[in-house]
Amino acid sequence: MKISNEIINIFPEIKKWRHELHAHPELGYEEKWTSNFVAEKLESFGLEIHRGMATTGVVGVLKGANASLGGGGNKAIGLRADMDALPMTEENDFSYKSKFDGRMHACGHDGHTTMLLGAAKYLSKKNTFSGTVYFVFQPNEEHGLGAKAMLDDGLLKLCPTQEIYGMHNLPGSPLGEISSREGVICASETLFEINILAKGGHSSMPHLGVDSILVGSDLVMSIQTIVSRKLKPGTGSVISVTEFNSDGSRNILPGNTILKGDFRAFNSKDRLDIQKHLKQICNGASKLHNVKIDISFNNEFIETFNSKKPFLKSISVAEILGLKVIPDRTAMPFSEDFSQFSKIKPSCFILMGNGTEGINSQPLHSSNYDFNDEALIIGATFWSRLVESQLKI
Repeated sequence: MKISNEIINIFPEIKKWRHELHAHPELGYEEKWTSNFVAEKLESFGLEIHRGMATTGVVGVLKGANASLGGGGNKAIGLRADMDALPMTEENDFSYKSKFDGRMHACGHDGHTTMLLGAAKYLSKKNTFSGTVYFVFQPNEEHGLGAKAMLDDGLLKLCPTQEIYGMHNLPGSPLGEISSREGVICASETLFEINILAKGGHSSMPHLGVDSILVGSDLVMSIQTIVSRKLKPGTGSVISVTEFNSDGSRNILPGNTILKGDFRAFNSKDRLDIQKHLKQICNGASKLHNVKIDISFNNEFIETFNSKKPFLKSISVAEILGLKVIPDRTAMPFSEDFSQFSKIKPSCFILMGNGTEGINSQPLHSSNYDFNDEALIIGATFWSRLVESQLKI
C-alpha cells in the first residue's frame, strides 16, 4: 500500500487516541467526553470548529489552498465518522478496555473517529487540496437517530457539501480490503410491536378465556410466511420476532402478550409490503381468535444508497493505493443511519476489512471485539487521498 511518511509518522499518536476513545465509551447523545476529545484535537490542527449539533455532534471545517480559485476550489465534500458506543460490558482484558461496565466500543466507532482525526491532522499540515472538507463526527448512530438529528439541526446549511462519504470496518474480511457497490449497500430496519389483548383465566379451564400465548404463537409462525410466500424469491428480506412477553404466571393464562421484532429490506417497496402483510396477519388473527391486536412500526433506518460518481471515485482511490478492492459486494443485511445522508446527497458508504484472525475477526457487537489498530493508517490514508483526488489544486 502506498502510504506517505507523514502518515506513517503519526501512527503512534493516533493509535494512542484510539485507545483513549476505546477506554471512554459513551452511548448515543451522551458523548460529552468524546465530543470534547474530538473538538480539542480538531482545534489543535487549526480547523474551524462547530459544536452542539444534534446535542454532541462536532463538525470541523478545513479549507485548502486557493479555496476559492481553480481546481476543486469551489467544491466541498463531507467525511463522516460515528462516535457512539453500545450498552455492553466488555470482556477483553487489554490495558485500554472500557473503564465502564455496560458501555463498550463493540462496533469500532472509536476506530472510525480516529481514522478521520488522523486524516484531518495530515490534511491540515499538508494543505494539498483546493476546496473545503467538512469532517462530520456524528452521535447516536446505533439507534439510527444521529444523522437525521444533525440534518434537522442545519448540517447542510452549515456545510454545503456536494458529496458525503462514510466508512465502516468489517471483521472477518482481510485487513484494509475495500468493498462496496453502486446502489443499495445496507438494508433498512423497521421495528414492530404487536400487542395482543385477549382474556386470561385459569390454566385448568382455558375454554373460559382466550390464551394470548396461543394467539402470539400463531402469529410468530404466520409472520415467517411473509418472506417465504408473500415476497418475490431472492429479495434478501428478513423478519425476526425477538421478544415474546406475557402477563401469565403459574396457573394463570395470560390475557396480554406483547411480541417485538424487526425486519430488514433492501428497497422501499419490500419494506412497505412487509408492513402491509404484517397488518393483514394481525387483522386475520384478531378475527380468528376474537381478540384485539394492535401493531405499531418504527422505521429507524432506511436503505443506504451509493451514488455512481462517489462510488467510482472511492473505488478508484482504493485501487491507486494498492488495496484489495471488491467493487460489487453483496449488499449488507445490517443497517446504517448514514442512509439519511445518502437520501439527500450523492454519497458512498465503504466497508474496510478489520482482519481475519483472532480478536480482529470477532463479530461486530461482540463483547470481545476490538478495532484493528493497523487499520488506522489505512483509513486515514484513504480519507486523505480521497480529499486530494476530489479537490485537486
